[in-house]
Amino acid sequence: MKKLIVLLVTHGAALGAGFALGIYLLPILTAPPSPDATLLSEKAQTARYSASFTRDLDGSDFAHWGEGQLSVSDNEIIHQGKLAPGPDYRLYLVKTFVENEAQFLATKDNAVQVGEIRTFSGFVIDVPDDVKITEYTTVVVWCEAFSEFITAAKYQ
Repeated sequence: MKKLIVLLVTHGAALGAGFALGIYLLPILTAPPSPDATLLSEKAQTARYSASFTRDLDGSDFAHWGEGQLSVSDNEIIHQGKLAPGPDYRLYLVKTFVENEAQFLATKDNAVQVGEIRTFSGFVIDVPDDVKITEYTTVVVWCEAFSEFITAAKYQ
């Protein structure tokens, strides 16, 4: 009986670790190639606003973070840097700066989703025609699948 319990615990732990590792690695393995650094740099030159993602936000931790330069133009949002890999990332615009999950959830109903983030070493996301970036102040990266705050940057 004792041997059965030990086997169940060790096999359960191995299964749990494999599942967690799969959740972490699958987005990395299935991500499309990141945009070329030259392209990101060229697109960033036309931006109206700039800001920075930093790892020291209240809601960021070892598994949920972003760093690098963010450039916001009327029709594109460009990121030159890195994001912690994860599934189902979305880019939102909000009207007030937020730096953790609770603050974002409190304002999410008034946020606008700009697009999906599929790369973790820089991205270019088109701003929908009906979104006016001047009506917002902050870009937020959010994990929809797990309702996790990743990072944010105030651009105006």
